[in-house]
Amino acid sequence: MTFPITNIALIIAALSSGLLAGVYFAFSTFVMQSLARLPVDQGIAAMQSINVTIVRSPFIIVFMLAAILSVFVAAMAIIYWRGSVSVMMLAGAALYLVASFLSTIVFNVPLNDALDKVDGHTAEAAQLWTTYLSDWMQWNHVRTVASLLAACAFVRALF
Repeated sequence: MTFPITNIALIIAALSSGLLAGVYFAFSTFVMQSLARLPVDQGIAAMQSINVTIVRSPFIIVFMLAAILSVFVAAMAIIYWRGSVSVMMLAGAALYLVASFLSTIVFNVPLNDALDKVDGHTAEAAQLWTTYLSDWMQWNHVRTVASLLAACAFVRALF
């Protein structure tokens, strides 16, 4: 049994992780593939626009909320250890914090920053775009799976 505040945190963590998994899934399955089909300068310009817009959108609130709640859930799991429930809470928190949140900061954001500095009309841009698409997508797949598994672990901890 968990405390009511912990249950609320788990519900919101599960919903926010699941919502983020859906966003990442969309990028993995059709957004990036669509951008890759555009001429290099247009694909780069579109992704640059997405990168500016996303940090000013509700996405960033959900992204940060999931991280904050994951830290809270992990702390509650350790402080009030409840066997398999705590294991699921810690698993969800670790999956989100390490494989989704940190991988975004360590891998995807630097790729976005590098892309932001390039002029899409140069020869350098074509090479960077090819590398960007491959590397960014690999880490996006990690975020997608991790966020979905985190949501599942949070839900499992509730039951």
